[in-house]
Amino acid sequence: MTSRDDLGGSASVAATDSRFAPTSTRLVDFVTLLREHNIHAGPSETIDAAAAVVALGTTDARVLRSGLAACLLRRNGQRKVFDQLFDLYFLGVSLPPVRPSESAEDLRERLMATLVQGEDTAELAREALDTFGAYGGAGESAGRVTQASGAGWSSYLTMKSLRPDEISEQLAQTMGGSGQFDTAVRTIEARRRVDQFRADVQTEARLRSAELRGTDYIARRGVENSADRTDFLGAREQDLAEMRRLVHPLARKLASRLAVRRKKAVRGQIDLRRTLRRSMATGGVPVDPVLRARKRGRPDLVVLADVSGSVSGFAEFTLQLVQALQDQFSKVRSFGFVDTCAEITQYFTPGEPPPPGFAQNIVREGGVARFGSSNYGEVLQGFVDHYLDAVGPRTCVLILGDARTNRTDPNLAALQAITERAKAVYWLNPEPSRSWSTGDSAAEDYTDIVTMHECRNVAQLAEVIGRLLPA
Repeated sequence: MTSRDDLGGSASVAATDSRFAPTSTRLVDFVTLLREHNIHAGPSETIDAAAAVVALGTTDARVLRSGLAACLLRRNGQRKVFDQLFDLYFLGVSLPPVRPSESAEDLRERLMATLVQGEDTAELAREALDTFGAYGGAGESAGRVTQASGAGWSSYLTMKSLRPDEISEQLAQTMGGSGQFDTAVRTIEARRRVDQFRADVQTEARLRSAELRGTDYIARRGVENSADRTDFLGAREQDLAEMRRLVHPLARKLASRLAVRRKKAVRGQIDLRRTLRRSMATGGVPVDPVLRARKRGRPDLVVLADVSGSVSGFAEFTLQLVQALQDQFSKVRSFGFVDTCAEITQYFTPGEPPPPGFAQNIVREGGVARFGSSNYGEVLQGFVDHYLDAVGPRTCVLILGDARTNRTDPNLAALQAITERAKAVYWLNPEPSRSWSTGDSAAEDYTDIVTMHECRNVAQLAEVIGRLLPA
């Protein structure tokens, strides 16, 4: 399987590469690719971007990048994808000549000196990728169109050779200062500088891969998704950190949507007496009917979440989102499980986000695991035996998990007992629906009783929760 930053190989036809087209054509192609990556720039934004190109010119890439971003981006979380596509469409790369391999230790020492001084690392990133990142004959084909099958440039191989974790630790120790606070600041700054170098290497790898396979190919297959489009099951730690920053803006948006739905839902049947009285002003014609207002309290919400390692990122984000929405419900109770079920509501403090990795703390301390392997049948039975009183006629139940039972009994009867007691039960599954019938998944059995929804990323999760949660 080809990773996101290790693309390359095959032939490149320079005449059809978007970087060799006139600037106007490149801009139109660039905007088209932005739309394919869910950055919806319309005709008016494109016209503004064209005016920015004329005003700013194309000689300074940093100025042009900022100008186009101001014209084309509408919301937070889009800049990461924008920058990657901008580099592909507006930055060129001159592949270096073949050079003898340099010792990783020598390059690490020069990199360390550069990072200590806080200087730009783009040149070192190019050198490091040239020395350690070529595979499949990509280095031998530098500077010309190649037919080498499977050739490319790997930022992963480059960083693995340089051991960035060790560089980060050494850099933090090299910086001045003392005391606990200073140590924390140095560690954060060291990681930031190493992450910037890693980003420079990834950018260079994409540019060189575009030389081999073409800009359009890499733009569609080699660009990392924005945080709200990254799959929960494939998210790295930095992706999860970015997702956590989306919780409260997303919760505010969903809360507004639920408030509007609740306002509409209180309007009941026509009040005949008041409607006839109002119609006297229009000659007896009931132009403006009067509706009875229904008295409705806020619903209860119960969350039953799989916090095992395979889906912990999905469960962690969804639990945070639900807790951020708790003002929209009269009561919220959360239950976690691996192979046994326990209430975890006490792990959440209203108004305060839980610390990163709290799902692992729940597994260690919350009494949700005995043997460590998911057992949905035992969990559902345990919930029915000990916590069924949490479910009532005004309760909406959200079940979070991949429904993989490790080939144990799925216990459909227990799930049926929950659905008969609750107002509504929904199952949110972080796996793609095409996988629900594979391996040890019991998803298709559970869908005979409850409605299961695919929630692979933040965007899908927000859409599903905004549509399903009761008003």
